[in-house]
Order: sequence, then structure tokens, then C-alpha cells
Amino acid sequence: MTADRRGNRPHSTTEIPEPAPPVDPVTKHPIEIPFQSQPAPGLASELVPLADHGEKSWVGHGRLEGRRALITGGDSGIGRAVAIAYAREGADVAIGYLPSEQSDADEVAELVREAGRNCVLLPGDVGHEETARGIVRDAVAGLGGLDVLVLNAARQTYVGNLEDLSSEQWSETMNVNVNAPFWQIQEALAHLMPGSSVIFTSSVQAYTPSAGLVDYATSRAAVNTMSKSLAQQLAPRGIRVNAVAPGPFWTALQVSGGKDPEQLPYHGQKSPLKRPGQPVEMAGAYVYLASEESSYTTGNTLSVTGGSPTP
Repeated sequence: MTADRRGNRPHSTTEIPEPAPPVDPVTKHPIEIPFQSQPAPGLASELVPLADHGEKSWVGHGRLEGRRALITGGDSGIGRAVAIAYAREGADVAIGYLPSEQSDADEVAELVREAGRNCVLLPGDVGHEETARGIVRDAVAGLGGLDVLVLNAARQTYVGNLEDLSSEQWSETMNVNVNAPFWQIQEALAHLMPGSSVIFTSSVQAYTPSAGLVDYATSRAAVNTMSKSLAQQLAPRGIRVNAVAPGPFWTALQVSGGKDPEQLPYHGQKSPLKRPGQPVEMAGAYVYLASEESSYTTGNTLSVTGGSPTP
């Protein structure tokens, strides 16, 4: 639109749409959770009610155009929401997941490809070192490089009494939640160029741990600290490292042993917003930390907890 000789600007013939009104966060995602259970690790497709990962709601704006991202635990829950958002923001995506979650992973791949982006499927248990490292190598090969590493895969199992927490469970939790991110970022470093972003998933449990999640809470505190230490080490290389700390979210993790079954219908109601979060409400944090908008942000933990305080 240009001005005439007198400097007057013509009126635009394009109508500007009215902005959407703000939405009350307390009532934004009403949800009633019935008693239910699934064998671990659980499937998003069998949740009642189904979780919102942004399948119908996330609209991309090109914020990650041309990026290549590996997302572990990308088949369901928060990882699924991140994969959908990244694809719609312009990124090619590789997702890691357990072989038993193949049906969920296939759904994610279809959504990524509907967005016009490449999706690389990488089944395997990251609790085993060679598998964890191999997933990174296969992601690099499949995507032609790597710009964003989202370390999101996790194991969470509720155990009410310390006497019942086995050494086997402790080791498995630490392998998946702590060792795997170490193995995978170490493997990825040779491929991460200046401007790359690494994003760990921590938890509100790192700050306000539940009594029945001793191993999980410990692992999330370790991840939080690992991300801050690595941020200092990798800053001179131009690689940013941050973490996201989710609060209570509605995912398959909760119904497959991650929560006291008797408390499931009340999941998230102790948060100030009085409800659990939906995975789509986490996606924006991961998009921000992967994008140029956060170019001066490293060593940070971004908490998305429904109002539960964190340091």
C-alpha cells in the first residue's frame, strides 16, 4: 500500500479479523478423569478422555523453518505435542519411542507428514546405552543433520513405600531419565552446530517431590542440574541448553503406573489452576526454546506447572 502525491494513504480493502478474546485458564480445558489403567508404558490412543496434543488446534507460523529435531518420547504426551508443533512450525522431526508404542508413533508420523515435513521413526529403549546412542545416529542420518535435541523420554512408576522400591526399578529409572540424556547429548555433540538448541524435560517433581515418586523426583532434579552445568560448558560453542519443568499433565504416563491409582480422578486439582494441563499447553515452551526468539536464553528452566511455585 503506497501513498499518493499528497502523502495520503489509501484505505485498505482487506478486513483485519477481530482478535480472539482471552480465555480463562481455569476453564480452558475442562476434564473429568475416570478410574482407569493401562500396562506400561501406555498409549495416548487409549486415554479416557483423549488428551489434546494440538492435533486440531496448533497453528504454525514458520518459527522453526528448516530445522531438524530429534524428540525422544515423541509418540505420546508432551513429546507428541512438541512433534506436532515443531512440524507445523516448519521443522523435520525424528521421534524416539518404545516398540510397544508403535501405533501412537504412526499417528504422529501421519500428522507430521500432513504438515509437509519429514518424519523419521526410531523405535528403541533408550535405557540401553547403545540403543540411545544409535537413535541419535539414525536421526542424523534420516534428517540429514541435527539442530534441535529434545530429551523427553522418561520412566515414572509410583511406589508408596520405600521398602517396595526395588533396586531394579531405581536403576531402570536412572538409566532412562538420567543416563540416556547424557548418552544422547554426548552422541549428538559432533553434529550440533552453533545456534543449535538442546532441551531437557525436568519436572515440578524436582522442586516439590511427591512421596511415592522418590526415584522419579530424584532423576528430574539430576536432569535439571545437568542441563544447567552443560549450558555453561556448551555456551562457548554457541549451543544453548535449557530445561522445561512440567507440572501435572494428562498423559499416558499417569494411567500406566505413574500415579497412585486412587488419586487419578483428582489429577492436577491441587494446582492453583485446579486442573491438569493438556500436552498442547506445553508445546509453546519447547517451540520458544528451539527458536531464535530464545537466542539469549541458556541455562534456564522454564516451568509450566499450572501455578505451582518453583524456584
